Amino acid sequence: MSAASPAATPLRFGYGTNGLADLRLDDALALLADLGYDGVGLTLDHMHLDPMAPDLPARTARLAHRLSALGLEVTVETGARYVLDPRRKHGPSLLDPDPDDRDRRVDLLVRAVRVAADLGAHAVHCFSGITPAGTDEDTAWKRFAEALAPVLEAAATAGVPLAVEPEPGHLLATLADFHRLRRALGDPEQLGLTLDLGHCQCLEPLPPADCVRAAAPWLCHVQIEDMRRGVHEHLPLGDGEIDFPPVLAALSAVGYQGLTVVELPRHSHAGPHFAALSLPFLHHAASVSNGTTPNPPLPPPPDAPPPGEPSATPEGSTP
Repeated sequence: MSAASPAATPLRFGYGTNGLADLRLDDALALLADLGYDGVGLTLDHMHLDPMAPDLPARTARLAHRLSALGLEVTVETGARYVLDPRRKHGPSLLDPDPDDRDRRVDLLVRAVRVAADLGAHAVHCFSGITPAGTDEDTAWKRFAEALAPVLEAAATAGVPLAVEPEPGHLLATLADFHRLRRALGDPEQLGLTLDLGHCQCLEPLPPADCVRAAAPWLCHVQIEDMRRGVHEHLPLGDGEIDFPPVLAALSAVGYQGLTVVELPRHSHAGPHFAALSLPFLHHAASVSNGTTPNPPLPPPPDAPPPGEPSATPEGSTP
């Protein structure tokens, strides 16, 4: 499954609602539309289109109308921390020893597929989870592949790709791991890839721009933030080590047609500030990458956020 084509294409930028968790969803969407974003990475969570609450189809229909009115595209993300279990971050996962717990995660992902279809989303994002203590690698991979089967079936029926994200610290952590899964499942048409460009900087052997080119045939969703080599810490754009113009040039050159979504979940306390900073940064980097202007200066930043430094997550799974 691919959201790429041979022809270069203009990039479309979004911002993740997991970085706007202190805002009501409608306020977050209005903010992104006012700032000029093309779309939103919608994390299904208790504060933003709760996937476990009653009347999900009706609430989804209202959201679809609102997105259309604001002119925002959408990708559905499923990385909410405590949406299924108030005591276990990202639990349960598709790797849990208890089959009933695995089924709860499968149910969430199938719900997400239905939401994505009703919203006209580009893709549904998911990840493997961390291998549980006492579980050997072969067993973990077997559980993962078996648990994904009904999700992929639902995705095929809905016509929405399932975009698996390599996540540092997880069973599926790298692009090589994605290909292991793809081969184990028989290369299903509906299986795609979420490429987090910060994760590429963090741990892939190739530079991020080369990762884009290598991933192009399967690329369905892109997340973007800055990061440093060997440190899994989501940083505001420009605060890490990524050289963004070549990365954006590679995305354009492979014809990526989905959203490129800023992911700063641990900066949510100042989400409007970082949303306002990120889009001019990306437009600037894209203009450098396509040669339309010789390295123009960035516009002045908006007012500083409230006092306090953003939290960091130097290691572990998705923030």
